[in-house]
Amino acid sequence: MISVGFYYKVKKGYEEEFEKKFKEVLQYLSSFPGFKSAKLYKSVDDPSEYLIYSEWEDLDSYRKFIASTAYRDTVEYGKSIIEGRPIHKVFEQINS
Repeated sequence: MISVGFYYKVKKGYEEEFEKKFKEVLQYLSSFPGFKSAKLYKSVDDPSEYLIYSEWEDLDSYRKFIASTAYRDTVEYGKSIIEGRPIHKVFEQINS
């Protein structure tokens, strides 16, 4: 299993729109092969900073998602409400 952290800084005044878009993407992901779950977090220090934490069955499933048209469309839309470039970090679960 892998976990992905998507870190975003949203332009002031677009926080509600960002949260709504997350719900739409989550609905799409619910039927995407290899997707397990995702949660949205808002910074307690800066309400325009967000973390989307997602879990995937494997790296290949995640890569297929980020290669999808739906992902590209969301990224393109996000350019209008996101400040700067988002940060994405992928972590693999270590089975002990």
